[in-house]
Amino acid sequence: MWSFFYKLASPKWFYELAGKLLPWFAIGAAMSFALGGIWGLAFSPPDYQQGDSVRIMYIHVPAAILSLSVYTFMAITAIIGLVWKIKLAHMVSANAAPIGAAFTAIALATGSLWGRPMWGTWWEWDARLTSELILLFLYFGVMALRNAIDERTTADKAAGLLAVVGVVNVPIIHYSVEWWNTLHQGSSITSLARIAKPAIHADMLWPLLLMILAFKLFFVTVLLMRTRNEVLDRERRSAWVGELLETRDGV
Repeated sequence: MWSFFYKLASPKWFYELAGKLLPWFAIGAAMSFALGGIWGLAFSPPDYQQGDSVRIMYIHVPAAILSLSVYTFMAITAIIGLVWKIKLAHMVSANAAPIGAAFTAIALATGSLWGRPMWGTWWEWDARLTSELILLFLYFGVMALRNAIDERTTADKAAGLLAVVGVVNVPIIHYSVEWWNTLHQGSSITSLARIAKPAIHADMLWPLLLMILAFKLFFVTVLLMRTRNEVLDRERRSAWVGELLETRDGV
């Protein structure tokens, strides 16, 4: 296991492995988006209270879930980079930040669209909404701090530390509907027990699960693409990148 871990830390090995995996994740994401999107937006039944506005959840819920999981992933890879001094881990962490910020912005925007007809307002300083907004600022902070420092090693460490400190906001967001009196409804799918006996009808649950899968596969696809590009940029003076460019020019 440890040999695989350190092998994965090799920029050359990661670049080659990511190139092989990319098409599979991309195809899986496209198929999941197509199936889940058509099923959820066109064929799933309307809610007995919310009507057709419930279809926003097929975008909102996956984006909200990914906003939390991507930040947690970013913090974990930052810890790996800080503790074991693996620069590839810092690259992965840094390239996850813009994707996570996009998911967070989508979650906030779609939540606002849903809140207008349901709550009668576009925004409410609700515990869940406010902590989610703070998460967006944390993403922006990590990206801004990394770009503000010219020396890459120092920038990686500073951004990594901020990512690790900011992860405390993730459980606050997750449990905010339980800890405080909030307008936001509780989660319908938080565990395998809930999936076994879900709080929503199966005709809504399955397209929702497909869309969550689609968002996750999309995240991995974009992350691999972005990280491969940064690997090439950072390793452009190394022998293996030179050989790769010569091979491509030869073709």
